Amino acid sequence: MAGNGAFRTAKRLDEVGFSDIVQIRNKVLELRAAGVPVHAFHGGEPFFDTPEPIKQAMTRALAENQTRYAPSSGIAPLREIIAEKLRTKNHMDVQVEDVIVTVGGAHALYAAFQTVLDPGDDVLLFSPYWTPIRDMITGAEARPLLVSTASARQSGITQMLERLSTPQTRAIYYNTPQNPSGTVFSRKEAEEVAAFAMERDLIVFADEAYEDLVYDGDHVSIASLPGMAQRTITCYTLSKSYGMTGWRVGYAVAKEPFMTGLRKMVLYSTNGVSTPTQYAALEALKTPQTELDARRAEYRKRRDLLVAGLNELGLTCPVPEGAFYAFPSVAKISKDSRKAANLLLEKAHVATIPGVVFGAQGEGSVRFGYAVPEQAIHAGLDALRAFLK
Repeated sequence: MAGNGAFRTAKRLDEVGFSDIVQIRNKVLELRAAGVPVHAFHGGEPFFDTPEPIKQAMTRALAENQTRYAPSSGIAPLREIIAEKLRTKNHMDVQVEDVIVTVGGAHALYAAFQTVLDPGDDVLLFSPYWTPIRDMITGAEARPLLVSTASARQSGITQMLERLSTPQTRAIYYNTPQNPSGTVFSRKEAEEVAAFAMERDLIVFADEAYEDLVYDGDHVSIASLPGMAQRTITCYTLSKSYGMTGWRVGYAVAKEPFMTGLRKMVLYSTNGVSTPTQYAALEALKTPQTELDARRAEYRKRRDLLVAGLNELGLTCPVPEGAFYAFPSVAKISKDSRKAANLLLEKAHVATIPGVVFGAQGEGSVRFGYAVPEQAIHAGLDALRAFLK
């Protein structure tokens, strides 16, 4: 019996790993348990707690016994307010039937990859990238083709995509603002990616988790461009804009035939999102734009403080245009980003994420998350200053 090969996981999981980020979090916990204060820049959570009106909406839903099965695609009022938001804010041609509620943005992306990709397909993936993306693509038995974002912006996006594309290329993963670099694609760049997708008949997976954190210029949803609604699956999360990381709620928007695929994936993976959580999400999407703007201003202050400090210390850091991460060069410490991040943690007690875990194009840098209190940034910079002197 032992030799029949039954006691193994599915072969499609052989190339799917776990993120280094989990190991770093564990190391931080070990240090703190030993009484060592750690300057935590390794996280990716908002600096503010979930606002009270959102929590109160959950409480009301529970009191009103909104605890039974909801439609697997989401409750009607939530899908309606999402569709209206997408029309007015993202300038998309969207109807309620084009919207599905998911268990966070990661679930939306997972469902999108599983809906579109066949074994042997290739996906053009702008890099450095959010770490789970590569494994999600590999888990769909497709192959990620890494496209250096910096090189593409310098030498021409179309030229780079043409050079790396293969006959098996089926899709493009397009993230703006980007994690970990904070890069924001301009409208012109979005139009260039869209033109390439239409010319090659490709699908675009658009990840807009940080849509409300663009500091200079405007956020452009690629699905809003002419001809792109039919070939784009756009994924969103409420985690970053509304301080709801632990609530696990997001949504995706797509046209047919992709929406039917997304419905199947949601139905047979989670059967939808927790019903009371959806009522909290409904309240979140009623948040006035002025509140979102005020939070963005707080992030901008943190960004400017951290980036100025890093550059002053010789850790060359471009000013991120969006999200809440800085991605400085650590060549001054070590060209090996894992070694640099380990030295920062062990010697300065400053926790960061090595750039190489975001793809080979991230080597030589580390990611600092600045969604922390301003005093934590000052303290972290002081610790770096003492380490680097």
